Order: sequence, then structure tokens, then C-alpha cells
Amino acid sequence: MRPKLELLDRSLVDRILGEAFELLNSPGIKVGTPAVLEMLAAAGSRINDGVAHIPESLVRRALESVPREFFLYDRGGKPAVHYGGDDVHFDPGSSCLNILDPETQQPRPALSADLVRMVQVTEMLPQYAAQSTAMVCNDVPAGMGDWYRLLLILWYSDKPMVTGAFGVGTLRTMLELLAADSGGYEALRAKPRAVFDVCPSPPLNWSGFASQNMVELARAGVPAEIISMPLAGATAPVTLAGSIVQHAAESLGGIVIHQLAKPGAPVVWGGAPAIFDMSSGNTPMGAMETAMLDAGCAQVGKSLGLPTHAYLVASDARRIDAQAGLESASSAVLGALVGINMISGAGMLDFLACHSIEKLVIDAEAIAGAQRLLAGVEPRTEKLAVAMFAQTGFSGEFLKLKETRALFRKEQHFPSAVIDRSGDPNAPDLFTRTRQLVSDLLARYQRPPIPQEIEKALLAIARREATAAGLDHLPGLVLQGSEVPVS
Repeated sequence: MRPKLELLDRSLVDRILGEAFELLNSPGIKVGTPAVLEMLAAAGSRINDGVAHIPESLVRRALESVPREFFLYDRGGKPAVHYGGDDVHFDPGSSCLNILDPETQQPRPALSADLVRMVQVTEMLPQYAAQSTAMVCNDVPAGMGDWYRLLLILWYSDKPMVTGAFGVGTLRTMLELLAADSGGYEALRAKPRAVFDVCPSPPLNWSGFASQNMVELARAGVPAEIISMPLAGATAPVTLAGSIVQHAAESLGGIVIHQLAKPGAPVVWGGAPAIFDMSSGNTPMGAMETAMLDAGCAQVGKSLGLPTHAYLVASDARRIDAQAGLESASSAVLGALVGINMISGAGMLDFLACHSIEKLVIDAEAIAGAQRLLAGVEPRTEKLAVAMFAQTGFSGEFLKLKETRALFRKEQHFPSAVIDRSGDPNAPDLFTRTRQLVSDLLARYQRPPIPQEIEKALLAIARREATAAGLDHLPGLVLQGSEVPVS
């Protein structure tokens, strides 16, 4: 039996959805794109001064056309991530401006080389089913920051990825890169390798960029992941239930826009809700209440039969310490028990402002533990214990049994060297062990073979855009041992 956690009873889920439908009608949602407002009006919404008042009937029609499941694929065309049901996958957190320097253990601006190292380590860790555009590369112009992160992942990884665009123009460049990698736009639509996060602005605001982003992704057939971010007590009601209502309303509004643009396009009920800490003024992503918000929001999405996502496995600690381990491991287990399809956030510190490759490796062990928990307890022998006692009697010598030799690897997860079970009082500390494992993973990493025609297509797009941005080289992009020039 697989263990499962639900925080909300059915009657509370129904109340949450009922109030979300009410909010969509009154006060409605702000929409920043005139063409999207026109589309909503044509479908039966009342429009007043940039606000769409969406009737429940329209929302329910949109929900009927949303796919209940879809896959993300690796470069070889094999399904690697299943969005749907209770399948659970993990990827690193995204869009950090800083990285924790392993030498100084202090944050500094992230560079392309840092993202490359994170991609390479993530490629080597089986706990991560997908990559993430984990950092903003501060050594490239801001106007190309989103597509450049994607390019580095395509260059160094075969895994699918969770990403996102900073503008409509760069979204189109990102779709062009993905199409080049897939062998064309139709191939990308048939076997998408990426899902794009799209964020409404709390409360109840789908900005011009966000709403247009949903339309573009729907029409391209590339999955969209709605990242509603209610902040309980600041930009959302202070109660957890009230914030979940707001999350549902913002997500449902995005689904209506998305499905009107292209019925049947894949979309994810995702989110990054948090509480507002009244004592510090911060937004603690490691708080238990934040994890409860994620769990509750996901449960509402699951009640509608939708694919789900959440931000968990992050910590508010500024360095890798006991707080980071406590917050990250507990939320990894909670998210897994809820059955959230994609859980983002591993590796993140300092209220999502800083990434750490070392923490990413430590978090992989917490994730492995959560995955073992989900596997549950299985009866692997005809007699659970009696037959083994018949062989050992009172001796307790179970180590000698063939059942022990045959089954211990199925029953037990064996952690990496990050976890110290040696009992040696002189063993290196956690950070030292983790740094060593990072070095070992990077030493064993080999760039996956990419067909030459795909490399050429990716480079042509990158050089065109980089030339327009005034770059003379492509930071972090190495071919035949040398960084790739723009010209």
C-alpha cells in the first residue's frame, strides 16, 4: 500500500472551489492583454475596465478540455516525466540570482559556468527526473538571460526541463531552440521536452506578459505550468484556506485563458505559495505552513484530475546547516506523500535567492528517502517471517539466510557518501563529504552526444541572438575544448 497524505476533506475542497468560482465572477481577474480580454469576452465573460468577470460555466468548459496527463521526453524521445495521477518527480529550483560559493560558503552572483556545473551534476543524479533553468547567468545581458539558460541545458543534458521565459519575444526564441533540438515544431508538440512556468501576479492579476505567455504556449502545444504565488497575510488572505482559494481562482483563470487559446493543450496546476512571516517580514519557503499551502493547493488540483506541481525542498537558511536539512527533507517527504507530480526547489537557500550545488546533492538524499517511503512495504515472501524463523530458531542469524542476500537491496536504500554511517569519529563533516562527491560527479560527467545538425541549429540561433545583444562569445558553451565564439 502506497502511503498518501491529504490535508483537506472533501467538503472543504468543495468550499474552496466554490469560492474560487465566486472570485472569478466577482471581483473577477485583471488581464493585461487586450486580445486576451477580447477572447474572454467572445467566450461569455463580462469585461469592465481591464477586468474579466468569468462565469462558472466557462471555467467548467475549460476544465473539460484540459488533458489529465501528459509526458515530458528526453532527447532520445523516451518518456521521462509523467504529469498525472500520483507519480512524483523532482527537479532543482529555478531562477536564482546567486550561488553559494563552495570555497567561501558565501553567496555571489551566479555565472554561466555555475549553471553548467549544476546541469552536469543534475544529469548525474537519478533522483532528478528533470533539469531546471536554475540560475540567472549574470555574465550575459539581461535581455537574453532566459533563452541562454535554456541553451546551456540543451547543450549539456539529455533530460527534460522545467523552464520559463522573461518576455514574449524571448519565449519565441526559447521555443525556436526547443524546436531545433526536437527536429521541428511538430516534433516538439508531439514529444515536448520542456514545461514553462507562467506566473500570475497576486492577487487575481494576469499581466500582459503572463496572459500572452499562456496563449503562445497553448498554441505551440508546449506545456504550461501555472505558478500562482499567494502570500498569506500580505497579498492573499492570512488563513491557509483563504490563500488556497486565491490560488485556485488565479489558476482557474489561467486555465480558461489557456484553453480558449487552444483547447486540449497541456497545462499544470502548479504554484509557489508561502506565508508572510509577521515577525520578520520575510516569505519563509521552508516553513511548515508554506508546505501545507503547497499540499492543500495540490490537493485541490488533484480533485479536478489535473497534473500538479509545487515548490518544496527549499530552505530559508543562508548556508548549508541543520536548518537547511530540516526544512528541505521534511518538505520533500510531505510533497511526495501528497503525490505532487513535479516538485521544484531542491538546492535553494535564502528564501529562494541562492542556489547551492552542494545542497542539491544533499537534497538528492532526502529525495531518495522520500522515494523509498513511497515504495511502501511489500510482502516479498510467501511467509512474512515464519519461514525465516524456522531456519534460524532463536539464534538470530538472519545474515546467513539466502532470503537476506536476495532481498536486502530491494528493501533498503543505500545512500551516497554524503550520508555517514561509518561510526568513524574522525569522518569528514557533511560539507566536506558533499564537496568531494560534487567533484567526483563532475569528473565522471560526459557530455551527451548531440547530432551535429542539432548542434549547428542551436548555435545558429544562439549566435544570431547574441550578436544582436552585443556579445563576442557564448559564456559556458564549450565545443571541442574551447568556448564558442559568436562569429
